[in-house]
Amino acid sequence: MRILYVTTISNTVNAFLIPHIKMLIAQGHQVDVAFNIVQEVNKELVDMGCEIYNLEFQRSPLNKKNILAFQKLKDIIKINKYDLIHTHTPIASAYTRIACRKQKNITVIYTAHGFHFYKGASFINWLLFYPVEKWLSNYTDVLITINKEDYERAKSSFNAKKVKYIPGVGLNICQFNNVVVNRESKRKELGIPNNAFLVLSVGELNKNKNHETIIKAIARLNNPKIYYVICGNGPLHNYLENLSKKLGLEKQVKLLGYRNDIAEICKASDVFAFPSQREGLGLAALEAMATGLPIVTSNVHGIVDYSVNKKTGYTCKPSDVKGFSKAIFNLINDRKLMEEISINNINLVKRYDLNNITDQLSEIYNGANK
Repeated sequence: MRILYVTTISNTVNAFLIPHIKMLIAQGHQVDVAFNIVQEVNKELVDMGCEIYNLEFQRSPLNKKNILAFQKLKDIIKINKYDLIHTHTPIASAYTRIACRKQKNITVIYTAHGFHFYKGASFINWLLFYPVEKWLSNYTDVLITINKEDYERAKSSFNAKKVKYIPGVGLNICQFNNVVVNRESKRKELGIPNNAFLVLSVGELNKNKNHETIIKAIARLNNPKIYYVICGNGPLHNYLENLSKKLGLEKQVKLLGYRNDIAEICKASDVFAFPSQREGLGLAALEAMATGLPIVTSNVHGIVDYSVNKKTGYTCKPSDVKGFSKAIFNLINDRKLMEEISINNINLVKRYDLNNITDQLSEIYNGANK
């Protein structure tokens, strides 16, 4: 088959979809990619012989550049006569399905990385996103969801020919589980005392990732031995820095920026905090689980697929500062529970392993036209 992968920006393919494309090419398929080249294209795509098309899709649905990208996408589809198109991310996926709605010879697969409408989402999210996704499902041959809540809703309310559930995009568990690090040396590198209790978060510094809740939770504990490191960049850097100073935690909270040694930092930490307000699934928490870290998370859709009180750690409402504070306190004071959770998490995360995901994807591709 000749296959086209479409995403809004190149970052999505670089971060998550290279293994999927490798699998398809190994099976003898030609795979091309189309996206807005925001991040330099991974060299592996070029080496694998993928045709790369730059479409200036924008994340804002009202940006006029989306119309130009849509016209270019239609031309690419017409010229190359694809058998199958697999699309990801909301904007690109909307335009792709519109472009293909009259193309009877093209199978369209859409992976939803987390609907913006879910239990607890705002009314405006339901008003804006739900009707559009329901309409576009009429032009979707296979709709893949990555969490159970989205799967049940898509199965019961949408009109896609097939609805499938796959637990995520795939995690290279060995990369995180088998990493070896000198805990003391790594902490010294990060400026963390060896006897500190270290809480870690990974994610963009934005409102959705909700790091401020953990900062406030740690402040409630009034324990100078608790440190908090956040890996990631984003618009709230100064806000979080000032909040830490205001709460007297400027020495205990460290914003590390973008890091390429997340597995090593996990191994040097004691707990992973994931207080997001919304997640399709949440790969960062799964990576932490693969290293054996207990997780304290919000109880929102996607995350609740794997985060279970006293089994993987603790779950709280995203705004529950007191709840997160108590969760961290309980783990500090119960090393036996932490050890049990560590073993649980290493075992539970196996279902999200990359090999398991690519096997399920392969079955979907093989059965897409049946």
